[in-house]
Amino acid sequence: MRRRDLLLTGSAAMIGLRPRPAAAFVREGDRKTLVFSGNQPVPVLDPHVKYDYSTRMMQQSIYDALAKYVDNPARVIPWLAKNWETSADGLTWTFHLVETAKFHNGDPVDAEAVRYSFERGLKLNKGVAWMLKDDLDPSGIVAVDAHTVRMQLRRVFPGFLSFVPWWFIVNPKQVTAHQANDDYGQQWLAVNEAGSGPFSIRRWDPQAVMDLAAVADYWKGWPEGEQKRPGGVIYRVIREPAPRKAALQRGEVDMVTDMTPQDYDQLAKTAGIKVSSNPGMTPFTIMLNTQHGPTSDVNFRKALAYATDYNAFLQIENGAARLLDSPIPAGMFGHIAVPDMPRQDVAKALEYLAKTQWPKGGVTLEYAYVAGLEVERQIGLAMLNALQKLDITVNVTAVPWPTLVARGLKAETAPAMIAVYVTPVSTDPDVVASQYTSSAAGSYWGMHHLQDPELDKMVAAARIEPDQAKRKTQYAAIQDRIVADQPAIFGMVEDRRWAMRDYVQGFDFCPVRLTGEVDFYPMWIAAS
Repeated sequence: MRRRDLLLTGSAAMIGLRPRPAAAFVREGDRKTLVFSGNQPVPVLDPHVKYDYSTRMMQQSIYDALAKYVDNPARVIPWLAKNWETSADGLTWTFHLVETAKFHNGDPVDAEAVRYSFERGLKLNKGVAWMLKDDLDPSGIVAVDAHTVRMQLRRVFPGFLSFVPWWFIVNPKQVTAHQANDDYGQQWLAVNEAGSGPFSIRRWDPQAVMDLAAVADYWKGWPEGEQKRPGGVIYRVIREPAPRKAALQRGEVDMVTDMTPQDYDQLAKTAGIKVSSNPGMTPFTIMLNTQHGPTSDVNFRKALAYATDYNAFLQIENGAARLLDSPIPAGMFGHIAVPDMPRQDVAKALEYLAKTQWPKGGVTLEYAYVAGLEVERQIGLAMLNALQKLDITVNVTAVPWPTLVARGLKAETAPAMIAVYVTPVSTDPDVVASQYTSSAAGSYWGMHHLQDPELDKMVAAARIEPDQAKRKTQYAAIQDRIVADQPAIFGMVEDRRWAMRDYVQGFDFCPVRLTGEVDFYPMWIAAS
């Protein structure tokens, strides 16, 4: 059995085959393939239908976009588009494409492919559609010539370019060839690809192992150079942090995410392993069901917020986090420290509880968290302890991420409390503010189901305001309003960390990537 076959089995039998630690990377002649592990599967690969950290990590490996996010602080750089310009009124964007880009099957990446991809994303009205559907109509996207695309916005949107990197371009010929019942190729693209990115699919088991081959003649070239470029990437799904940590220590994988703070601290002291720790921009919140049960009462939600032991959050993180002082994370344009941000005050919590139908408590709430995320589990236990002071019982339940999202998409089935990390996918504050509008219901970032018509109007106005000084004032008022509504317990922003073998090189942290997401393109194995 070949080394690749052993890794792709994902079998515990591998453990007994190594008397001592060994490198996980797969040798393919002179090439090395990096083995990465996280807790989430990738059930739908289609770049216009779904995204979360593991899904987008694979999408970004397989597909390209007009532009790309890199570095910290995050910045947008040209990619499939070599440059662009905007009209004086801000309504027309013209993108000029590189002439060398090609899809994995050899077809050129041209303006029609870009037009089709944006049209597809908008018409499917799933996944990324929310980012641009209010501002861009399919009829406003024109392939001017083979290498020029013009997009006419319905209205001025200052944050437009900040969302463009997440609109991946698909090969229209491949997609249309696999359409079934006018589904825009959704069924086929769920487990197949039609991309132009640095990697292509070699084997795809979305629940266990995804094996990607590096595209040798990738049109963009390889930043580490032809000699160092990897042979590919293997993503192994290991659901729980303990076996994931053990796999790294034994040399069965090269890099891991989704570890506990204690694990990261221990791994940082382990020979042959390094930990990358970076101040994050991903708020952790406990979303509250604002439409059903006791949490539909804003006074009850305020009671929960003031009863919460926020210091326990920092202790669980071993200090590698900072408390949120606003729904918008610090460092993003428009952020303010909200004056009335709740902190633990049991007396005030009891005052709010007295205004509800449950002045003495006596209710049971479900706290649902993502199965396998130990920090979320521990926070659930902290909530159980804190809410005892209000005579509120908490049932802490572990739920697989897809199941949790499925439940949370409807207010009728959403748990009272949902632990969730939502990374801002843009540098524009609208990406956070819009998470608390009524249109967010039906998305994982809107599992609170808040309905506040006045807030909707405020967010809509700030989204299109061209004057940045006015926008700043508008977003200050928006942050105050969101906290007043208390659709969530605003917890913390934890440091973003990954543990890897010391021979892994080229890792680039960018705060707009989702939780455990990694850009494999610039990475390589330096081991001999």
